[in-house]
Amino acid sequence: MSNDLNFYINGGWVKSDSNELIDVINPANEEVVGQVTAGTKKDIDKAVAAALDAFDSYQSTSKEQRIELLNNIITEYKNRYDDFVQIITKEMGAPIWLSERAQASTGIKNIQETLDALKDYQFEKPEGDYTLIKEPIGVVGMITPWNWPMNQITTKVSAALAAGCTMVLKPSEISPYCAMLLAEVFDKAGVPDGVFNVVNGYGPIVGAALSEHPDIAMMSFTGSTKAGIAVAQASAVSVKRVHQELGGKSSNIILDDVADLEKSVKGGAGHCFLNSGQSCNAPTKMLVSAKNYDKAVEVAIQTANNTTVGDPLGEYRIGPIANKAQYEKILRMIEIGIEEGATLVAGGIEKPDGCEKGYYVKPTVFADVTNDMTIAKEEIFGPVLCLIKYETEEEAIEIANDTPYGLAGYVQGEQSHAVEVASKIRAGQITINKGARVRSAPFGGYGSSGNGREHGTHGLEECLETKAVIGALVE
Repeated sequence: MSNDLNFYINGGWVKSDSNELIDVINPANEEVVGQVTAGTKKDIDKAVAAALDAFDSYQSTSKEQRIELLNNIITEYKNRYDDFVQIITKEMGAPIWLSERAQASTGIKNIQETLDALKDYQFEKPEGDYTLIKEPIGVVGMITPWNWPMNQITTKVSAALAAGCTMVLKPSEISPYCAMLLAEVFDKAGVPDGVFNVVNGYGPIVGAALSEHPDIAMMSFTGSTKAGIAVAQASAVSVKRVHQELGGKSSNIILDDVADLEKSVKGGAGHCFLNSGQSCNAPTKMLVSAKNYDKAVEVAIQTANNTTVGDPLGEYRIGPIANKAQYEKILRMIEIGIEEGATLVAGGIEKPDGCEKGYYVKPTVFADVTNDMTIAKEEIFGPVLCLIKYETEEEAIEIANDTPYGLAGYVQGEQSHAVEVASKIRAGQITINKGARVRSAPFGGYGSSGNGREHGTHGLEECLETKAVIGALVE
């Protein structure tokens, strides 16, 4: 990209005073594929000032104007679709098939579902003896992760645009090029100057400056719980709204009345390994009754051993871990699992055959896991599945809820029975019998998994303030 070292501020590419560069590493071969500038507080100040100035006019745009803008963005995004696919694979290591079929396509899907929500949304309506008005909150600061870069970015950005907000985005320094390409798309689509701004850099510097800034009305953050706490603490000084989608440790309960045990175990394990396990809602704990446990372990082992790992440009199911730090963390967690007494039945710390270079991890399965073990309690964020045995259904529910997280949950079994069990799990989104994601369904968590919801109407309303006007109704 021609603007690698620049930031997108106020509708143009501008240089930073910073001389510090960040290497962007291809995790498949550990080679530097480019560099971006590490931004400073001064860069954030410029971007926020541009967004604040643009808010004066953009907040007054009509719903019809915003609908037209989102439609234009979708058109231009499609024109650059192949570029998104290639960049995602290069900078974070997603297999090319996954980049094409899921990683890049989530961008279009997210914008479209926000567009659909906007078409039907009433920003002003009578309620009882008053008029309820929904207004854009202001300038939104956004910090996004590296694991599903276009999913998280477009979820936040489309909601803010639909609401009438302006924004400053700090993408992950590990996968920054997606955001820069999106800036090119927005520019081509006619997004007004200053409405969308991008500043690259490190979380403790650029992210902190964004969170602390008094002219930021809302912070929207997706990432680890630890980093989310830091964002919330920095934001508290100016009493801004904070939306957080944080970590998870999701259980997949397989009930005894499941229609096809083998299919459910295979599907659950495959879901855990997808994107090299780097999904916050991954079903990383599989809970199986004593009656079916041995069979489940057998199927999980087969699934892991049959999951191919290799060059993301090749025909492999999973590619490398996105960065060295995460790679090393996963290996250490596998070692801890062994040290604490879990039985390693598939995978491990050795690299897959033919993957001497790059951050590759074998799909790994632990049996004989108890819920007090580190690998059962902490988010690993890698292709590591823990199988836990339960004696009663009540125990399974107790295990699923015995966590500070509450992002997602999964239940496999007879439909009505699975629904009943799902109602007892404290998490923001429960999937039954491998049901597909429903468009516009709210996504977000309980407890340490964050607060607020994203997607569709729910995401749109996160970016709005509520005003009651009393005495405005005419009889």
